[in-house]
Parts: sequence; structure tokens; C-alpha cells
Amino acid sequence: MAKPRILSGMRPTGPLHLGHLTGALDNWVPLQDTHECFYSIVDWHALTTDYADPSAIRANTLEVACDWLAAGLDPKKSTLFVQSHVKQHAELHLLLSMVIPVPWLERVPSFKEQQQNLKEKDLSTYGFLGYPLLQSADIIVYKADAVPVGEDQAPHVELTREVVRRFNNFYGPVFPEPKTLLTATPRIPGTDGRKMSKSYGNAIYLKDAPESVRAALKPMVTDPARKRRTDPGTPEICPVFDLHKAFSSAETQAWAAHGCRTAGIGCLDCKGRLTEHLLQRLEQIHARRPEFASRPDTVWDILREGDKRAREVAETTMREVRAAMKLPE
Repeated sequence: MAKPRILSGMRPTGPLHLGHLTGALDNWVPLQDTHECFYSIVDWHALTTDYADPSAIRANTLEVACDWLAAGLDPKKSTLFVQSHVKQHAELHLLLSMVIPVPWLERVPSFKEQQQNLKEKDLSTYGFLGYPLLQSADIIVYKADAVPVGEDQAPHVELTREVVRRFNNFYGPVFPEPKTLLTATPRIPGTDGRKMSKSYGNAIYLKDAPESVRAALKPMVTDPARKRRTDPGTPEICPVFDLHKAFSSAETQAWAAHGCRTAGIGCLDCKGRLTEHLLQRLEQIHARRPEFASRPDTVWDILREGDKRAREVAETTMREVRAAMKLPE
């Protein structure tokens, strides 16, 4: 019996950080054994917000690929490819744009959220409005059975299901409706307590050397109530404890929570134990990544092989789409 197929992707905006590890890669890697996986570096999506200066996209694509391989994505198990190298994504997006109402795109939650959060950028472009539809094309051009996402991305999959229903209603049953494969996405705060993000300058990257990780964690904000070593704290509101929950053992989490509440340990003690666990978690990534980073041609070859496989599957779908829409081959 064929494995169910999934599609997911990441924008190449730079090297990946801890939020990408826990929010996606920790879920993607085991899915390779149970699903037929297509993982795309979605460089066209990066243009929706960074269109004014796309000069870093190629280098960032290589950074993402190196992080993926170091984290355990295996090109023998999964198809790893670059979105813009599979032109069928753009063709399907164009055809879908002919039949999907504009209000469907305007109601996507992230449309207004990103406009509010990225006020320094002009996002009044068609590409930004239409990027959820391009996501739909990314998914259904492979006839994906499911899409692994966190709850914040679930509306995008639901939009895709609506797109499929509308297309199939006009032209016949070409596409299956993809399911939402909800994945656990623990909150990963940055060093300033806000959500970890490259744009906030508060990220710890997968490729950061151990000394850089230690230096980043040492001044990290903690419970503001603990102004002195003897002040008890509340671990549930401490960003450092959020990282403990993501990377430390249950035993260490219990130690940190009790020590914080009773002022039995100081914040530096807590950060020190966290650093040990985090570096253990990153040890294999740190061991593997230099090998890929030192051989960029090999990494590009891996992506080109994935591009070829992705194009074959996508073109098979597009032949069905063109036939359904009575378009000439």
C-alpha cells in the first residue's frame, strides 16, 4: 500500500533557529518513515515580503538546505527541492487565481497580522495578497494527502480545502482535499522573551557554535520578579523555563521549577543546566552541518535531484488540470 503523501516548506530568510527545529523539523524527520514526503524551500514565498532586495535568497536557500540535512532530513527518504525550480507551481497558481474570489484571500488571518507586524514594508502587492493561494498550489500540485502544520497555519490548509472544492466543482474531481496534520509546536521564546525570530534579533541558530549558544543564553531575560537571588519566582512566566520544557529532561524541569519557586537556585544556575541540555540536543546537528556547509556543490546536487522528482510529479498533475480545464497541451 502506498504511503500517504505530505507537503511542507520553509521560506529561505536565513539560517534556521530553535523555533524551526521544534516547530517543524522535529516533526518532519520521523514523518519520513511513515509518509511520502515532499519538503520545499519556498523561495517565491520569500519574495512576498523581501521583493525589494532578493539578493540573499540564493545564499539563504543553501543555508536552509544545510540545516535540513544536518537535522536529519534524508534525500533517500524525502524529496527536497526548491520551489522556483518547479515551474508547475506558478502555472497552477495562475490557473487557480482565475477562479478564487479575492475575499477568500483577504480573510486569511496572517494577511492582516503580517501587515501589522511588518509596517516598515509595503505589502500592498498582489503577490502578498495571493501568497495563500500559491501555498494551495504548492500543496495540491503534489496531490498531498496531508500538510503538517501548527495551529497557527491551519487556516491556510482549510483555505486549500475550499480551493479544491471550488476547482473540482467547476472542472471535475482532479484534486483530493488535503487534511491538516496538526503537530505539536511548543512556544520557543527568543533571548528577549518575545517569540524567537530573526527579525527581532533574539534567535539562537542551529549552526551557532557552543560558545555562541552559551553567550546568548547567559543574559536571557527571566521572571522579572526575581530581582535578587533570594527572590522566589514563577517558572510558568519565565522564558528560560519555556526552553527547559522544550529541551530539558523531566527531571531537570522539575528541578528548575522547584528551585525557582523556592529561590533554591539562581537564574544563572537554571540557565547553566538548560545550556547543557540544549547543547546535547544540538550535538548531532553541530557534528553533521560542517560537512554539508563545506560541500555546497553536493547540497545543490541533492536539491537538483529533488527538483527533478518534484517536476515529474507536478507535471503529471498539471496534465490532468489542463485536460480538465480544456486547455491545449
